[in-house]
Amino acid sequence: MALAAILLWYIGIGVLAAVGAVMISRARFSPRFEHIFFALLLIPIAAIYLAFVAYFGDHSGLRLEAYAVALFAVLGLLGLRLPALLVLGYALHGAWDLFHEVLLYPGPASAGFRSVTAIPLAYGVFCAAFDWCMAAYFYTRLAAWRRSASRPAVQPAQTQPSF
Repeated sequence: MALAAILLWYIGIGVLAAVGAVMISRARFSPRFEHIFFALLLIPIAAIYLAFVAYFGDHSGLRLEAYAVALFAVLGLLGLRLPALLVLGYALHGAWDLFHEVLLYPGPASAGFRSVTAIPLAYGVFCAAFDWCMAAYFYTRLAAWRRSASRPAVQPAQTQPSF
């Protein structure tokens, strides 16, 4: 019962973090910069698992985590050109987070598998909630991001005829 309460608490924190990220990005960023920011943010979000490998000292999952970071980095960078890949990247990263959480804590779902990398309690559900909320938000922003990407970043200067 206590674990369920903790997991629900962290799901709520993940949703609220996503709401805060959306509110701040909408208030402060143009659609183009918002798109670039969240595309590049996918890289350090994925790379945090490398920090967990170092912190917990279990290097057995390092190779798999490095491949995952590379995959999410590619999705983030390609998402700069194809915004739908950003939706896919955050959705897949949420599944990756939940995968770690399910395998880390013994129970019927783990079926004897070992976690690829140790993570703090409920980090996986927090991050999955955040990632999936952000992926849903990005889906609603695809049209705005495509429109902003088709415009030049800098408007050409208007020149006045000289007489």
